Formats: sequence, structure tokens, C-alpha cells
Amino acid sequence: MTTNISNNVTDAVSMQKRERIRLERIEGDRNRVEDASALIVWFDTAGLTTPNDNAGLLARVVNLSYTGVLLYPDNIEALAPAIPARMLKVFNARSIEDLERLKSLKQLGGDVVVASSEHTVLQKAAELGLKTCFRSYVDDGASLHQSIQDGASHDYLIVRFRDPTNIPLELVIASLQATHTVLIKEINTPTDVDDAIVTLGVMEVGADGVMFSPRSHEVLSEFTSRLGKLERSDVKLEVATLVRSVPVGMGYRSCIDTSTLFSPTEGMLVGSTSQGGILCCPEVFFLPYMELRPFRVNAGAVHSYVYNFGNRTDYMSELRAGSQIMIVDRTGKARRASVGRMKTEVRPLRLIEAAFQSGEHINILMQDDWHVRIFSDDAKPLNITELRPGDKVLAHLARPGRHVGIKVDEHIIET
Repeated sequence: MTTNISNNVTDAVSMQKRERIRLERIEGDRNRVEDASALIVWFDTAGLTTPNDNAGLLARVVNLSYTGVLLYPDNIEALAPAIPARMLKVFNARSIEDLERLKSLKQLGGDVVVASSEHTVLQKAAELGLKTCFRSYVDDGASLHQSIQDGASHDYLIVRFRDPTNIPLELVIASLQATHTVLIKEINTPTDVDDAIVTLGVMEVGADGVMFSPRSHEVLSEFTSRLGKLERSDVKLEVATLVRSVPVGMGYRSCIDTSTLFSPTEGMLVGSTSQGGILCCPEVFFLPYMELRPFRVNAGAVHSYVYNFGNRTDYMSELRAGSQIMIVDRTGKARRASVGRMKTEVRPLRLIEAAFQSGEHINILMQDDWHVRIFSDDAKPLNITELRPGDKVLAHLARPGRHVGIKVDEHIIET
């Protein structure tokens, strides 16, 4: 028993540290040029001389999920007018004289960042009041540590790695956690979609972004399709007030075991009706008699809705290994994960009902046991056997009416 308790405490400390780092990065993101809720994806225009090169590839890029474009002194005049103001314009300057070309770029509007591997160029750009990006190439331990040291003093760091392993990237991510530097990994091969997608998920936090520059429409289509499955989104969370918590007898409930690890402020939205769900806690909090299961949410009865991306829901009973699910944190930020296993057993159940300030009611059936928890309004775990009317919980209010999990416009009453 002593070993279990010691391990639980150690795991809890580790999870809290990871959560602190994650929240610090989110807070830092709010001061960045780019939107912290979106994936940062840049396109390198090296070798392109007009917007029509490669059968109009750039014209597609600026209308897809890309957020920035890297321009050069020899193509800035021709390409810059084709870049919309919403996209970040990153200018690769090799010398201080190249900065003179930025006059025409500024006239087009939008944010501008100067990228270079030359410290004198970046220093001059900073003196001009411009954001700066250090470009580096890593092929050994010395260049890795030098890149981290140099990049930490700039707004952005682009790193290109010689070797295919992600170990150096993980070291850069870890080293930059306490900074506000935006980390962009440059993908070596313009056909390596796998590398670009994997990069965005390394160490869960992932690199802040990638610079992936396909030179064919087929590769571009594959990349943007897979990118769409990674994009983060927000879910509106509201405070609801508990109105009822009563035992209802035996029934089937499911635990959702995922292929990820939850932080102490993340959970899943689950409810018995399509009007909304309650944010259910993962098993990351101290338990006196068992090991933590930081990959698991003891989610509720098998009939329940599990809220997912795209305003969709899944019945608990429909989820299988490999199913895509939505994980939501206390701020409403959502990320994707995969189900690793559904664990369904007969257990005593408890009905929990809550009401929103607007008057709508939602409910959920969960295992009637002390160690099963939901989030309070300040994102603290509430043991469901200790819930009392008046307790405040985090929940999501949705418009009712669904058919096979898809929102439909119809009048429906669920009780």
C-alpha cells in the first residue's frame, strides 16, 4: 500500500508540473503574433518566382490552412501582393541591405517577421521594431544547444534537423517551455506529410508549428486533409448549478481509456441528453487505495452522449478502440485523442442533474462511487458521492436535437 500511495503522489506532482508548463505556454501565446488556438503552418516559397509557378500552387496555399508565408529578396516583389493580410509574411533576409525591400511589403498590410541566420540582420530588424525569427540547422549536439540559446532571444525559431529522429526536437521543445519563442520545425522533404503531422504532436505539446512546403497539388491535398483532423478548437463551457444527486440502482457504465495522458484540468464532456454535458474528470487525482489511471475517464452509463468535434456526439456504447474523441480543458480548449479501450461493467449508478442560469437542465448517470469525479466551476475535482444541491460545476450547453450524433433542427424534449 505504501508503494501505491508514493507512486500516486509522484504521478500527481508530475502531472501538475506538466499542467503548469502548458498553462504558461497558453498564457504566453496570448502575446504572440499568431493565434494560439490555431496550428501554425508556414509555406516556404524558395524557388518560386510567380504566383502561377507549379500550376498555381501558391494560390491554393493562401486559401487553405496555412498561416504564414516565407518570402525572399528575389521573389518578394512578385509574390507579396498575392499574400492576404490575414497571413503572416516572413521575410528571409541574408544581409542588412535586404531589409530595404521591406518597404513595399509593409504597404500591403498585415504582420511582418524578419527571418535570418545572421545575428546582425536580426538585431537591425529588432531596432526597426520588427518581429524576428532565427533560422538554424542542427546536425550535432553543439549546433542543437547553440540553436536553443540563439532562438530563445527571438520571437520565432525555425529549426531544420539533419536526422529523422525527433529526439532533438523534443529537447528544443523542453528547453523553450519557459520562453515565449514560437518554435517552427522546417520539414526537410516536400513530400514527407508524415513528418509534418507527427511534428505537431511530439510530446503532446508539439512544436508550435511546421514549415512544410509541398511542390505538388497531390501532396498539398493530403497534408491539408490530415491537418484538418489535428486543428484545435474551442468549446464554450458554462457554470451550472447542481439540483439533484440520487442513487438509481445498477446499470452498465463505461470507462474510456485513451491513448493520451490527461492534465489535471482536462476532461471529457458527457451527458444523458443532447442539451449538454458535464465536464468529467480523468483519473489523475490522488486515490488512497489504487494507482492513478491518467489515461482514463470513468465517463458514465452506456446510453450517454460523449461530445465530439464538429458539434457531433457519440453514444458511449458506439465508441471502440481507435475512435476519435474530444478532450476539453477548463478554458474550453479542445484537442483530439484516440480511444485505446472501452471498459464496460455493471456498477451502481447515480443520477446527477444540473441547471444553467438560463434555465436549461442536463443530467448524467455515473458510477456511484467516491473516486468518480466531475469538475467544479473552478476546475477542482468533486467526488460525486459528496455532491450537494447548489454545488457549481463546469458544463457545456448545447441546442437539443440529434440524429445519429449529428445536430438537426427539430423540436425535441428529453428528460
